[in-house]
Amino acid sequence: MPSKPPNRTAHTASAKAVLHPRNRHGGRYDFPRLIAACPALARFVILNPYGKQSIDFADPEAVKVFNRALLRLFYGIEHWDIPAGYLCPPVPGRADYLHGLADLLAADNAGVIPRGKAVRVLDIGTGANCIFPLIGHREYGWRFTGSDIDATALASAEAIVRANRLGGAIELRRQADPQKLFAGLIQAGERFEVTLCNPPFHASAAEASSGSKRKWRNLGKLDPKRKLPLLNFGGQAAELWCEGGEAAFIARLAEESAAFATQVCWFSTLVSKGGNVEPLKARLQRAGAREVRVVDMAQGQKRSRFVAWSYLDGERRTAWLAKRGANRSE
Repeated sequence: MPSKPPNRTAHTASAKAVLHPRNRHGGRYDFPRLIAACPALARFVILNPYGKQSIDFADPEAVKVFNRALLRLFYGIEHWDIPAGYLCPPVPGRADYLHGLADLLAADNAGVIPRGKAVRVLDIGTGANCIFPLIGHREYGWRFTGSDIDATALASAEAIVRANRLGGAIELRRQADPQKLFAGLIQAGERFEVTLCNPPFHASAAEASSGSKRKWRNLGKLDPKRKLPLLNFGGQAAELWCEGGEAAFIARLAEESAAFATQVCWFSTLVSKGGNVEPLKARLQRAGAREVRVVDMAQGQKRSRFVAWSYLDGERRTAWLAKRGANRSE
């Protein structure tokens, strides 16, 4: 049955803080099933103040094993690990972004989500965790190219891909120039149906550390007798901060994207700070984007969104998908 396409207005808002209908992680976590899939999780399970099973999200090792259990149970990823100190992202939120992108493509494809290897996706900053390619390929069969400037992160991602025998579906590339995002990655003649990105949020290491302390304080976990991690969910410099922070990074995404207007059907990026959305939209309009979409997402108390833009009109995007055979499942 064709999937219902998203609202074609410029902004799609969530009525309440719920995950996407196709997201596998709605409702409470089933810890018995998760432990059955990944027995190592058992030693990290605690009871929260409400008497419900949970884990201590201030414990980096617990978060990593929890992610491993989620990936194994829901996506069949048997082998997943990351180096100490690297970003360990929340799986449900990352899945939501991918489902939103699937809806975006469906809107240009008669309401049918394009599936299979004909759909090529470029992940800017795939990180050591390789989360987007793993989930996106398992859910929709898409073929991914993941990029990063960090050799250690790419080596970790490559180990994950190799261990799960996904080399035919996930390719990894080193971005040799830290000042570039698309240039040097997208080759002449290459076409991508969509790009995605989780940009650095902070402008400095100090700002990232301060943000984590504020989050722990809000959660009531700032216990002076307890040693808490400096960074929530870990993360290296390139993953968490850059000069100018998120606003500067997504501005660079917008500026560079114009040079690849005919090689990408939809560009996109997560935008954590709501105040960065309108400046990005204005920049994209000046760059000549034919359409800009803002799709809100929410998980619990956390609200975010992604911004997607295209330099092609709807008719050309529909023709693009039809020509690429992206309307056929594989």
